[in-house]
Amino acid sequence: METEMKEKIEETVRKILERSDMSETTEYQIRKQASEKMGLDLSQPEYKAFVRNVVNSFLEEQEEKSRKDQDQDHEEEEQEAKNLDEEYDDEGNLIVCKLSDKRRVTIQDFRGKTLVSIREYYKKDGKELPTAKGMSLTEEQWSVFKKNVPAIEKAVKKMESRIM
Repeated sequence: METEMKEKIEETVRKILERSDMSETTEYQIRKQASEKMGLDLSQPEYKAFVRNVVNSFLEEQEEKSRKDQDQDHEEEEQEAKNLDEEYDDEGNLIVCKLSDKRRVTIQDFRGKTLVSIREYYKKDGKELPTAKGMSLTEEQWSVFKKNVPAIEKAVKKMESRIM
Protein backbone atom coordinates (compact mmCIF):
# COMPACT_ATOMS: atom_id res chain seq x y z
CA MET A 1 0.00 0.00 0.00
CA GLU A 2 1.37 3.40 -0.98
CA THR A 3 2.21 6.08 1.59
CA GLU A 4 -0.24 8.52 0.00
CA MET A 5 -3.05 5.94 0.22
CA LYS A 6 -2.22 5.21 3.88
CA GLU A 7 -2.36 8.92 4.71
CA LYS A 8 -5.77 9.30 3.01
CA ILE A 9 -7.18 6.24 4.79
CA GLU A 10 -5.81 7.36 8.15
CA GLU A 11 -7.19 10.89 7.72
CA THR A 12 -10.63 9.56 6.74
CA VAL A 13 -10.73 7.00 9.57
CA ARG A 14 -9.62 9.58 12.17
CA LYS A 15 -12.29 12.05 11.06
CA ILE A 16 -14.94 9.34 11.44
CA LEU A 17 -13.54 8.33 14.85
CA GLU A 18 -13.61 11.91 16.11
CA ARG A 19 -17.35 12.15 15.33
CA SER A 20 -18.23 8.68 16.63
CA ASP A 21 -19.42 7.47 20.02
CA MET A 22 -16.66 5.00 20.76
CA SER A 23 -18.73 3.14 23.35
CA GLU A 24 -21.17 2.06 20.63
CA THR A 25 -19.13 2.05 17.41
CA THR A 26 -17.28 -0.98 16.14
CA GLU A 27 -14.17 -1.21 14.00
CA TYR A 28 -16.31 -2.79 11.27
CA GLN A 29 -18.65 0.24 11.26
CA ILE A 30 -15.69 2.64 11.06
CA ARG A 31 -14.15 0.65 8.19
CA LYS A 32 -17.50 0.50 6.36
CA GLN A 33 -18.04 4.28 6.67
CA ALA A 34 -14.49 4.96 5.48
CA SER A 35 -15.01 2.58 2.52
CA GLU A 36 -18.18 4.41 1.50
CA LYS A 37 -16.58 7.82 1.92
CA MET A 38 -13.47 6.92 -0.08
CA GLY A 39 -15.15 4.66 -2.65
CA LEU A 40 -12.61 1.98 -1.76
CA ASP A 41 -13.13 -1.57 -0.47
CA LEU A 42 -11.31 -1.59 2.89
CA SER A 43 -12.37 -5.15 3.77
CA GLN A 44 -9.24 -6.65 2.17
CA PRO A 45 -6.80 -8.03 4.79
CA GLU A 46 -4.11 -5.41 4.15
CA TYR A 47 -6.58 -2.52 4.55
CA LYS A 48 -8.35 -4.19 7.47
CA ALA A 49 -5.10 -4.47 9.41
CA PHE A 50 -4.18 -0.87 8.63
CA VAL A 51 -7.58 0.47 9.72
CA ARG A 52 -7.36 -1.63 12.92
CA ASN A 53 -3.97 -0.05 13.70
CA VAL A 54 -5.36 3.46 13.10
CA VAL A 55 -8.36 2.74 15.36
CA ASN A 56 -6.17 1.28 18.12
CA SER A 57 -3.75 4.20 17.90
CA PHE A 58 -6.64 6.66 18.10
CA LEU A 59 -8.13 4.88 21.14
CA GLU A 60 -4.77 4.83 22.93
CA GLU A 61 -4.33 8.55 22.27
CA GLN A 62 -7.82 9.23 23.65
CA GLU A 63 -7.12 7.19 26.78
CA GLU A 64 -3.83 9.01 27.36
CA LYS A 65 -5.53 12.37 26.83
CA SER A 66 -8.30 11.39 29.23
CA ARG A 67 -5.75 10.29 31.86
CA LYS A 68 -3.84 13.57 31.51
CA ASP A 69 -7.06 15.57 31.77
CA GLN A 70 -8.09 13.66 34.89
CA ASP A 71 -4.65 14.14 36.45
CA GLN A 72 -4.75 17.85 35.67
CA ASP A 73 -8.31 18.17 37.02
CA HIS A 74 -7.28 16.33 40.18
CA GLU A 75 -4.24 18.58 40.66
CA GLU A 76 -6.36 21.70 40.11
CA GLU A 77 -8.97 20.47 42.62
CA GLU A 78 -6.26 19.74 45.19
CA GLN A 79 -4.71 23.17 44.68
CA GLU A 80 -8.09 24.89 44.95
CA ALA A 81 -8.93 22.95 48.12
CA LYS A 82 -5.51 23.74 49.53
CA ASN A 83 -5.90 27.44 48.74
CA LEU A 84 -9.40 27.54 50.23
CA ASP A 85 -8.46 25.64 53.37
CA GLU A 86 -5.25 27.48 54.18
CA GLU A 87 -5.35 30.72 56.10
CA TYR A 88 -2.31 32.74 57.09
CA ASP A 89 -1.81 35.30 59.84
CA ASP A 90 -0.37 38.78 59.38
CA GLU A 91 3.15 37.38 59.83
CA GLY A 92 2.69 34.76 57.11
CA ASN A 93 2.32 31.79 59.46
CA LEU A 94 -0.12 29.04 58.54
CA ILE A 95 -3.14 29.06 60.84
CA VAL A 96 -4.02 25.44 61.58
CA CYS A 97 -6.99 26.27 63.82
CA LYS A 98 -8.46 28.97 66.00
CA LEU A 99 -9.04 27.79 69.54
CA SER A 100 -10.90 30.99 70.45
CA ASP A 101 -11.04 34.62 69.32
CA LYS A 102 -7.63 35.25 70.86
CA ARG A 103 -5.93 31.82 70.74
CA ARG A 104 -4.76 29.88 67.72
CA VAL A 105 -2.45 27.13 66.56
CA THR A 106 -0.02 28.09 63.82
CA ILE A 107 2.86 26.50 61.95
CA GLN A 108 5.81 28.81 61.53
CA ASP A 109 9.39 28.79 60.39
CA PHE A 110 11.72 30.29 62.99
CA ARG A 111 15.43 30.39 62.26
CA GLY A 112 15.14 27.43 59.91
CA LYS A 113 13.09 25.29 62.31
CA THR A 114 9.44 24.40 61.91
CA LEU A 115 7.46 25.20 65.04
CA VAL A 116 3.93 24.40 66.17
CA SER A 117 2.83 27.51 68.07
CA ILE A 118 -0.11 27.69 70.44
CA ARG A 119 -0.47 31.24 71.66
CA GLU A 120 -2.67 34.24 72.33
CA TYR A 121 -2.97 37.14 69.90
CA TYR A 122 -3.85 40.78 70.28
CA LYS A 123 -4.88 43.47 67.79
CA LYS A 124 -2.72 46.50 67.07
CA ASP A 125 -3.20 48.90 64.17
CA GLY A 126 -5.62 46.48 62.52
CA LYS A 127 -3.16 43.58 62.70
CA GLU A 128 -3.33 40.51 64.89
CA LEU A 129 0.00 39.93 66.60
CA PRO A 130 1.22 37.14 68.92
CA THR A 131 1.67 37.81 72.62
CA ALA A 132 4.30 36.26 74.86
CA LYS A 133 1.55 34.04 76.28
CA GLY A 134 1.87 30.70 74.62
CA MET A 135 4.37 28.13 73.53
CA SER A 136 6.17 26.97 70.41
CA LEU A 137 7.05 23.32 70.02
CA THR A 138 9.76 21.91 67.77
CA GLU A 139 8.87 18.95 65.56
CA GLU A 140 10.37 16.55 68.12
CA GLN A 141 8.45 18.14 71.01
CA TRP A 142 5.26 18.06 68.95
CA SER A 143 5.76 14.34 68.26
CA VAL A 144 6.18 13.62 71.99
CA PHE A 145 3.09 15.68 72.79
CA LYS A 146 1.03 14.01 70.07
CA LYS A 147 2.06 10.55 71.25
CA ASN A 148 0.89 11.42 74.76
CA VAL A 149 -2.50 12.88 73.81
CA PRO A 150 -4.36 9.65 74.75
CA ALA A 151 -2.82 9.75 78.25
CA ILE A 152 -3.75 13.44 78.57
CA GLU A 153 -7.34 12.70 77.49
CA LYS A 154 -7.54 9.85 80.01
CA ALA A 155 -6.28 12.11 82.80
CA VAL A 156 -8.78 14.84 81.86
CA LYS A 157 -11.67 12.35 81.93
CA LYS A 158 -10.51 11.01 85.29
CA MET A 159 -10.32 14.53 86.73
CA GLU A 160 -13.73 15.45 85.30
CA SER A 161 -15.29 12.37 86.88
CA ARG A 162 -13.91 13.42 90.29
CA ILE A 163 -15.34 16.92 89.95
CA MET A 164 -18.84 15.75 89.03
